[in-house]
Amino acid sequence: LTEEWVPSGHSTIKNDATGLYGQLTGVPKALLPGIGGKKILDFWWETVNTRQLFSEVYLVTNADKYKHYERWATANDFPVENVVNDGSTTLEGRLGAVADLELAIRSRKLQDDIMVIAGDMLCADQNFDIAQVLRFFRSKPGELAIYYELEEGEKSSSRGIVEVCPETHRISRFLEKPQEGVTALRLASVVFYCLRKATLPYLSDFLTLQPQAQDRTFGRFWEWIINEEKLPVFGMKLPTGFQLIGQVGLSDYTKWLAHYSAQQQQCPAKPITCRSYARVGLMGNPSDGFNGKTIAMTISNFWAEVTLMESQALVLLPHPLNDPTEFGSLQDLYCISRKEGSVYLGGLRLLQATCKKFYQFCSKQGIALTKQNFTLKYDTNIPRQVVMSATLKCLMKFYNITESDLPKPTRANFILNVETDELFITAGLQDRVVQVSNEKTTLPFSHYCAEPRDYIPMDMSSLPPFWLAYLSDPSDSGRIHSNVRQRWLNGEAEVIDAMKSFAGLTDQARVALQGMDWSRLAQLMDENFALRRSVYTEDCLGPGNLKMVQLARQFGSAAKLPGSGGAVVGLCLDQVRLVEMRRAFQEAGCVFCVIVPYNPSGENS
Repeated sequence: LTEEWVPSGHSTIKNDATGLYGQLTGVPKALLPGIGGKKILDFWWETVNTRQLFSEVYLVTNADKYKHYERWATANDFPVENVVNDGSTTLEGRLGAVADLELAIRSRKLQDDIMVIAGDMLCADQNFDIAQVLRFFRSKPGELAIYYELEEGEKSSSRGIVEVCPETHRISRFLEKPQEGVTALRLASVVFYCLRKATLPYLSDFLTLQPQAQDRTFGRFWEWIINEEKLPVFGMKLPTGFQLIGQVGLSDYTKWLAHYSAQQQQCPAKPITCRSYARVGLMGNPSDGFNGKTIAMTISNFWAEVTLMESQALVLLPHPLNDPTEFGSLQDLYCISRKEGSVYLGGLRLLQATCKKFYQFCSKQGIALTKQNFTLKYDTNIPRQVVMSATLKCLMKFYNITESDLPKPTRANFILNVETDELFITAGLQDRVVQVSNEKTTLPFSHYCAEPRDYIPMDMSSLPPFWLAYLSDPSDSGRIHSNVRQRWLNGEAEVIDAMKSFAGLTDQARVALQGMDWSRLAQLMDENFALRRSVYTEDCLGPGNLKMVQLARQFGSAAKLPGSGGAVVGLCLDQVRLVEMRRAFQEAGCVFCVIVPYNPSGENS
């Protein structure tokens, strides 16, 4: 922890007309009150005071402030002998931040990897996981620099700005306080670094090149290490803000303290609720699971909703229907389990798997998460897998993960990987693409999806008369895929050719939709179902699905399966027969509805 000489802000305290800050005159910046009234240095000491992570902690200060830190050390169980006095008594006689660090390393004969943190750095969120920072550092073959995304109103000219490779997380360029207009980058480095033992000699080399104290800053050091020496330095993002109090005056200190305090007070107050909506596959499915192409949209009537609330412990609440833990009798348990065998799996595994993968993803991507716990609960009127998309949205909001941190195409693949790799659920990509891409104000939202990352939004404001019918007890998604995946993996020509044909139908359907050629679109929907029927067989599709398709055909309507089973989507161009068909489906015990464009005003929703 370093305390360097900087132009003092205490003169502004002396001139403060309010008299509110007179008691702070002469107090070192690191010992000023932080969020919640706790001294800024107290927070950092609590953060690093972990023997499992650090063998020793040192604090470097100047002679003028040494007694303040000596007294602080005594009161806070900090080893007084680890407070390093650099001997400087004036701004003109200061050593510089890098020289202070080199002094501590040399005088204490340190020969290990080290972490460097500015003791006067105000942190917006004081709950980040420093163990996660160390794990990321040890996973990379180089140094580590923490950065954050500048808030609105913060100028890049007051920070060290970094350019980070999104794939490798290596910092390719470092700009120390660039002039306005030089760069559009908004990622700011802070005095929070990890250096390998092998790199420590570079500190002495840098000091030899920079004899003037004002040039011996960490910003200049990293600029030299990264831009000139080309050493591998990696960046890790903290989704929170930082302010070096030593660089600002009283007004900025009080402004940022109030801003961060207000942010923290607001965080736990309001639960986060997110919804993801059901996907209707219009064309090409199920080829989305086989490198094919699909067109799909979401519908607002069917959804999965997740609510996240900050809490002391991390809790996943079971759903009363989907995760039963209490039964009226043994016979009750038997009947429910026989009728709904999927309750063995429930929805809690989906929440848990998404949370696990989210932490794993952030750790791998160099995003340090705050040490905040939460309670998750969910509700759904569709197959439970959609819960994962809503869970991911909640986690992103809770941990302040931005669109640039986790873009929509990456989110779709993230959810798919949770299903296929973590939970071994057979699934395709189109579900996740449309679910992560929309909010309710844009429903229905259709995507032309060609794997792996070619996702094209389509204008669905002028819909043909699509309809949707479903069984009162639909099958669970994933069961109906049968052995087709294994046949595809084995290279069976029939399956491979079929998936290519699905993709071809999708291309044609896209043209028909854009040209509003509803007759051609209806023909293509029937062809899609016929192709699926031939590949998957009638036994796999199931009698309920076949019955609904056959019923639709009696009224001259096109029909196909919009998903894995239990529902049928169709297109009937005769309005009179559409009404007759609706009645027939209802008499057959099915739920029937017409799909219309979503209107934010509430009409025709």
